[in-house]
Amino acid sequence: MSGLTPALSTPSLTAGPARVVAQPIRLAWPGRLTRALVVTDMLAIAVSLMVAQLVRFGAPPAGRPAMESLYLWVAVAIAVLWLVTLSATRSRDTRVIGVGVLEYQRVLNATLWTFGLLAILAFIAQLDVARGYLAVALPVGLVLLLGGRVVWRRTLVALRRSGRCLTGAIVVGPAADVRRVVAQLQVNLRAGYRPIAVVVTDGRRLKEWVDSIPEIPIDELPAISRRTRTRAVMIAGNLPGGREQIREIGWQLENARTELILVSRLTDVAGPRMHLRPVQDLPMVHVDLPQYTGVNHAIKRVMDVVAAGAALVLLAPLLAFLAMSIRLSSDGPVIFRQTRVGLKGTTFTMFKFRSMVVDAEARLAELQAERDAGNAVLFKIKDDPRITPIGRIMRRYSLDELPQFMNVLLGDMSLIGPRPPLPAEVEMYEDRVNRRLLIKPGITGLWQVSGRSNLSWEDSVKLDLSYVENWSVTGDLVILLKTARAVFRKEGAY
Repeated sequence: MSGLTPALSTPSLTAGPARVVAQPIRLAWPGRLTRALVVTDMLAIAVSLMVAQLVRFGAPPAGRPAMESLYLWVAVAIAVLWLVTLSATRSRDTRVIGVGVLEYQRVLNATLWTFGLLAILAFIAQLDVARGYLAVALPVGLVLLLGGRVVWRRTLVALRRSGRCLTGAIVVGPAADVRRVVAQLQVNLRAGYRPIAVVVTDGRRLKEWVDSIPEIPIDELPAISRRTRTRAVMIAGNLPGGREQIREIGWQLENARTELILVSRLTDVAGPRMHLRPVQDLPMVHVDLPQYTGVNHAIKRVMDVVAAGAALVLLAPLLAFLAMSIRLSSDGPVIFRQTRVGLKGTTFTMFKFRSMVVDAEARLAELQAERDAGNAVLFKIKDDPRITPIGRIMRRYSLDELPQFMNVLLGDMSLIGPRPPLPAEVEMYEDRVNRRLLIKPGITGLWQVSGRSNLSWEDSVKLDLSYVENWSVTGDLVILLKTARAVFRKEGAY
């Protein structure tokens, strides 16, 4: 996406004692990204319809039979309806592209709406559309659409890491809140905002930012934001004038290209769980509390059983090869059994391919001194001498964890979830960490796609608790896609 231009590339302007970076007159990258997504969506839909045609009816004959003519118009109708629903669900909104699962959820919703409306139209018009054709077009198209979004998301994130495709923002609020928001924006470039100035409302001066991020007085905020064409003003925390001051700032920014963003103090709460209810004089933000039973968990269980069963069947030759390799390379059992803690503190036996020598547990004490200093609870060291040569290869690509599909079938684990802990680890948990046990442990999860063994204990807990609080079916699908990338990157696998 070489055509996307830097969001902040013009000279800075002097505003009072501070120099605030001016924004371009026009941001080119949002429009170009949207057009690129439209083209990618069109190609994905076209390919899915061609695949459906070939699978259901085979290669077209030399002539032009009536069936071919009919499905040419069916394909055109599906393509147009699909593109319209992708636009109607705002799946290409720049506010959702590049971060979170909302973009993927909108693509999924658009796909289901397309085929639902198609079924209704076919029923009303008494059209006999081959179900096999639709049964192929829907999943193939959905996979290709999501794959295209993943590719563009990675491209956008890479550009943002290089300082491009970022929107300048002025952060307003008390010093502690401003510090928190600025630090998050500088680390989480996926959000797409770059702090270009701050307004500290509680009288404290952030000296360490004087040379890098200018500090401006709040009474000059509207004028400076207009002169520098700032496109985002973020309110972090409470202002001295309360909501009246926020409303006044909004009035002063009217008719400008500036969006007013209220940064929530609700940490570790995913966006889909928050809903704004605009009641007159009393706007309310509803937060959906986590539920650990119900329809979504039933869907999750069905997905687990289907996926685990299919994996065991399809991977049977690989499982047999790995079992034979372990048996021939070292003495001891092929399967390593270990007690782990699962849902609500119950224990179960977890299965793995044995990747260590038989007396690995007995040699654990002598290796305690080499404990990873960044992880006070988990015992993980690089170049562990207990790992066998075949075990090292299996761990590199997470092949030793394949027998855990059997744990999923038995109901002890899920495909996606927190890391299954040892009983000794659970005994060291603080009260809040016990919330990891409110959901079944998983073969993979946020911890695996975010660094695995390279993570500190605190980071591992934060990721697991975030998953427990905010999990969704769509989020699980995204983690599965990221897991494949993490396995091949071999990051933190030892």
